[in-house]
Amino acid sequence: MFSTAFLDLPPLQGASGTVTLPGSKSISNRVLLLSALCQGTTVVHDLLDSDDTRVMLAALRQLGCGVEVAGTTVTITGLGGRTWPTEAIAFFMGNAGTAMRPLTAALAVQGGDFTLKGVPRMHERPIGDLVDALRELGCAIDYLGNEGFPPLHIGQPALKLDKPIPVRGDVSSQFLTALLMALPLAAQDRAITIEVVGELISKPYIEITLNLLARFGIAVERQGWARFVIPAGSRYQSPGSIHVEADASSASYFIALGAIAQGEGIRIQGVGANSIQGDIRFMDAAAQMGAHITSGPNWLEVQRGAWPLKGITLDCNHIPDAAMTLAVMALFADGPTTLRNIASWRVKETDRIAAMAAESRKLGATVEEGPDWITLHPLKPSQWQRASIHTYDDHRVAMCFSLAAFNPDQVPVRIEDPQCVAKTFPDYFEALFSVAHTAAANIPVICIDGPTASGKGTLASRVASALGYHYLDSGALYRVTAHAALQVGLTLEAADETAIAELARRLPVRFEGEQVLLGGMDVTDAIRSEQGGMNASKVSVLPAVRQALVQLQHSFQRLPGLLADGRDMGTVIFPNAPLKVFLTASAAQRAERRHKQLILKGISANIDTLRADLQARDARDMSRSVAPLLPAQDALQLDNSSLTIEASVEQVMVWWQSRQVFG
Repeated sequence: MFSTAFLDLPPLQGASGTVTLPGSKSISNRVLLLSALCQGTTVVHDLLDSDDTRVMLAALRQLGCGVEVAGTTVTITGLGGRTWPTEAIAFFMGNAGTAMRPLTAALAVQGGDFTLKGVPRMHERPIGDLVDALRELGCAIDYLGNEGFPPLHIGQPALKLDKPIPVRGDVSSQFLTALLMALPLAAQDRAITIEVVGELISKPYIEITLNLLARFGIAVERQGWARFVIPAGSRYQSPGSIHVEADASSASYFIALGAIAQGEGIRIQGVGANSIQGDIRFMDAAAQMGAHITSGPNWLEVQRGAWPLKGITLDCNHIPDAAMTLAVMALFADGPTTLRNIASWRVKETDRIAAMAAESRKLGATVEEGPDWITLHPLKPSQWQRASIHTYDDHRVAMCFSLAAFNPDQVPVRIEDPQCVAKTFPDYFEALFSVAHTAAANIPVICIDGPTASGKGTLASRVASALGYHYLDSGALYRVTAHAALQVGLTLEAADETAIAELARRLPVRFEGEQVLLGGMDVTDAIRSEQGGMNASKVSVLPAVRQALVQLQHSFQRLPGLLADGRDMGTVIFPNAPLKVFLTASAAQRAERRHKQLILKGISANIDTLRADLQARDARDMSRSVAPLLPAQDALQLDNSSLTIEASVEQVMVWWQSRQVFG
């Protein structure tokens, strides 16, 4: 997951390949709570690992449920047949509506001394209609802040089950879902009826709830969409084990990707046309806009069909979450697209109608909006604008607008706070980059060159982390090559140049944070020694070895970008890099830093000897016939003799930001 302040998406040209989706958020949190209300244990397979499910799991632990997590499999020991806790419990619900609403209802029906609060945005999300329905039932709920909004306090109920319980249907389907899941706790002696007031929105999400309730032994009688009857004697029964479908809402981004991007198409694993999730019907809307879609029992394949896409007018009540993706697809259409019946967007993680309108306008689009509709006009080639997309701590805003990077004008797009996707799809951007492709010239590279012990490795890795870019320590490649050559009995002399070069061509090396892995083995300490540095200098002067490593270094230029450090990154390996930094520091300062490093490792060292060695190595590197150590003509020089690493990172980031200007 990208945890950077922003993520710059370079211009993307096409996409092909296979994506495996995470589990559905809506199903995951429903299944967790239903499992908690059963007697005995339920094994939940393929559970989504996200912010929302972690909130629910934490709450279940507080209630006394047994929770055992093993990857995406979670075993829940339920509360059925057991005494619920009597002590006061305070729950922190974050911004997880799929946990807050049903848990509120279950706790209120059961009764206790419970407080539920969340992040500031959760305290702006209305819950009054659910609270009104629960109070009508006899539940004791008090607002601890603004009337109609969390935080809440729940006490002991005096349940009144002699008449139907009214609940508004035009605000959020999660309110009705919450009641449907909570009321079986009180239906042992008599049937309980829920009456929907007004039109019920998001009906497909209620279908998910009814389907899952049946899996847990609760056969709700549905009378149209106006009345729901929970039979007398209802009691939760564990299915033993249950599998969570992949998230159909998450599928929408890759369905749209297949419809927009050039390529051989996208295969989506984990969900098919027969899904119980209403958002799977997004595929029908995408097909109406021009996508070519085929489906199997647990997969979809999507290819670009009509181009440009077709503008449509659609009632989106049946796909409220997935419909957001249509708003970005609309920018690639041949005429305006109007999405109607989306009032629920106003009360989600953010006001999604306002958010989609504002961010689309940044890209250059003309947008009109109303209380429950939005109309987006397409952007023609030459009209797309660079934009920094504000994501409002809303995962769907971030994922939707990532598709704008496939624009025909080849302008980059910045996604602010990319880690907000953790709510439902923590590895979304990794999945996107695994299938997206573009010309190498579009993938940004920042080069940081400099002499030995100048601190370029630390600086480069810190900047890479701040940008979410891949990291290449070219010096480590030479060190690893020398290490691997010695391991197989080669000398580091010209006599073995050909053999070392062949070894270098197939070097199975990768960087994971501070670690350097060779064929899966951690060789970090082995190559970071003083001798490792001397060995690297020996192989670096062998022309055949240098040539063999050039292609390997080029292979590190992958989406979304690369931070490369070394001694010839900006002059030889990536001469067209948009930012080149030449890092310098006095030999005395570098010797002092190296001396401190060695002492911390318990290695004795003489600072004068270190300084002399560094000066000798500088002279050797600067005078070598192949790629001598010199700054590129367009490199910016940074003397960090008196700078902290934080100040150096800040300077490089300022330089980079000046070259990556977004509206």
